[in-house]
Amino acid sequence: MKTYIIISAFIISAFAPRLCSSQATTQILDTIYANDTKNVALFFPEPIRQGVTGADNFVFTYNREKEQYFGLLQAKPGKESNLLVINRNGSIFSYIVRYKSQLSKLNYFVPNASSIGNEKPIAKDTIKVNKVEDLVDNRTFYYTKFSSYLLERKQRIGTIQKRNDGIILSIENIVFDKEELYFVIQIENKSTLDYDLNFLNLSIETRQKGKRKSLQKLIQEPVYKYNLLSRIAEGKVVRLVYIVPKFSISNDRRLVVELNEKNGERDLTLKVSHKYINNPN
Repeated sequence: MKTYIIISAFIISAFAPRLCSSQATTQILDTIYANDTKNVALFFPEPIRQGVTGADNFVFTYNREKEQYFGLLQAKPGKESNLLVINRNGSIFSYIVRYKSQLSKLNYFVPNASSIGNEKPIAKDTIKVNKVEDLVDNRTFYYTKFSSYLLERKQRIGTIQKRNDGIILSIENIVFDKEELYFVIQIENKSTLDYDLNFLNLSIETRQKGKRKSLQKLIQEPVYKYNLLSRIAEGKVVRLVYIVPKFSISNDRRLVVELNEKNGERDLTLKVSHKYINNPN
């Protein structure tokens, strides 16, 4: 009998630290406050595949047709609840949500580290691949956020504009950030017909010297395009951002922006001096 008691005591003492450790690592969920007069935006590192709340007085909306990185939370007075969000890659995020009449924070940028887990185990041989995909998606997320910021900022680098039959093409701003140049472009349709876009290209034009003078163009392929539409309706203005790898040009070169109409002849060619390229904002 004494032997049994001693063995039982040993087993309990051996497992006690593990039990305490398990209880100590219980994750405390962050709390997000919302109300019925403002949208609280949550930006995730991956597009949202599913988002649900635990009570009817909380509503979380997101694009169910085309996966996007953000969702909007609203709340009506009532008891607190919870919000569960699952990203495209299976990452799970969970929060306590509460109603609050006065909000001090309207935007939440959610890092990968806030995930409480994944809906399916990640195999060891896919971990490296997933890390590469995370880098790509994080870069896309950054491009999207910074481009949106530039469009809201409405900063100008100068008057760089071209017109043709009611179509106005403008370079509003050129911004250098990290290793890229951001070209903020505006297309305005003052005509009575919609403008269907065939292509919008950026290229460097070099004039060859000698008896047979010629022009050479080198297309600058963008790493990302933000808010590029295929159609600009009559009377509408579209502002977009082209992101290209950083470059500089000599005074015998220039940047050429070509806007080409699909099934039409309202084409524009806008030439940008080297001084704008080499001195971005």
